[in-house]
Amino acid sequence: MDDDHLAEELRLTIGQLVRTVRAADKMPPGEAAVLGYIDRDGPMTTADVAQQRGVSHQSAAKAVKELLAKGLVRAEAHPRDGRKLLLHLTPEGSGRLAEERRRRAGWLGAAIDEALDPDERQTLAAAVPLLARLTEHLKSR
Repeated sequence: MDDDHLAEELRLTIGQLVRTVRAADKMPPGEAAVLGYIDRDGPMTTADVAQQRGVSHQSAAKAVKELLAKGLVRAEAHPRDGRKLLLHLTPEGSGRLAEERRRRAGWLGAAIDEALDPDERQTLAAAVPLLARLTEHLKSR
């Protein structure tokens, strides 16, 4: 298999896996994504959220507004630019995100256990660092 074919197969398969695992979510994908970005990267503005998600500012603002209304994030004045707000996770937001992550991991973990034999699980475990390294390489481009 040549590199281009491998790349396309990998893209399709990982995309299908991600979409399938998201089916276990109880919260809208946009909201879960915003909570995840803030959790991983720290406080950010709505513009930062839009850039991370690759969506319009209006789309990000809608998700942020819903998270604020649910008490999952809080906003405070940006320390260097008073026109902007910095979004922070609330304890409720952290808990909800942890719950979503546990649900996803549990669902995927059960599928791995049911569908793969021990050798296949070992192969999958060996592939995870390679996928992480590939992801980091792509992010640095």
